Amino acid sequence: MDNCIFCKIVSGAIPAKRIYEDDELLAFHDVSPQAPVHFLVIPRRHIRNIMELAPEDVALVGHLLHKAQELAAKLGCAEKGARFVINCKSDGGQTVDHLHIHVLGGRPLAWPPG
Repeated sequence: MDNCIFCKIVSGAIPAKRIYEDDELLAFHDVSPQAPVHFLVIPRRHIRNIMELAPEDVALVGHLLHKAQELAAKLGCAEKGARFVINCKSDGGQTVDHLHIHVLGGRPLAWPPG
């Protein structure tokens, strides 16, 4: 998608502090971190949001979640945990129309979020 900031990060047109990448996904640090650990995991392929997943995307979503968990542990969240967030559309707080998982950790996180 031409005007998608995450697609531009995937292509390298916009720089990001990358943590991990493979043929299906990319993980990078959030530019405005809300916790000591705050990164995003996105599919390389443009999927607008979780409501637009197709049955053939099941394996991709599993891969995204597993990699998010693996990277959270690597970045120091294994013992005390982390928050894994997928916002969806405007009422869900999604601000970039490209499916992504926020991973936040490294401090206690309140509920509901403020």
